[in-house]
Amino acid sequence: MKKLLVIMLTMLSVSSYAKSTFVDGPVIFGYGKHATVKQDYVLEKNAYFKVAFDISEQGEHSVVNRNIDTLARFINMHVANGVLLNNIDLALVVHGKAGFDLLNNIEYKKKFSQNNPNTKLLTKLLKNKTKIILCGQSAAYYKIENNQLEDGVQMALSAMTAHTMLQSQGYSLNPF
Repeated sequence: MKKLLVIMLTMLSVSSYAKSTFVDGPVIFGYGKHATVKQDYVLEKNAYFKVAFDISEQGEHSVVNRNIDTLARFINMHVANGVLLNNIDLALVVHGKAGFDLLNNIEYKKKFSQNNPNTKLLTKLLKNKTKIILCGQSAAYYKIENNQLEDGVQMALSAMTAHTMLQSQGYSLNPF
């Protein structure tokens, strides 16, 4: 009987979880899918977010880097829940092999024989005032030049430098 009860409760919990629908938008369509959540920790509508994200893992060559997509999700889910887009300032600091995901389409195609799957998302993030910064030390190591980057991507002396500067400008580091 206990086993049956446990199975039934598990199925009920899985079925309610499975009903969650993930949607994109309302700002960056095609990226940043998020779910509606019954919130107990209340999100204030006038909240202001100044957040830096850090990535070092390169995405698979045929799909968008899910770590870059996280920024679209951050924007979409907060705006969908009443936060003003003008109250969201994001920065993405990239180092390691993830720097290749910031290459413009021509350079990416030279290196990986296909279009950069991140190009459209990077453009949309930049249009929504996201700072995208590449670690210059990683760029030097992987032989990535400034002119090879997607328009709008900035080169910093290092990721450490970029994070320190962003922190002095009031950005908090997102741990995910």
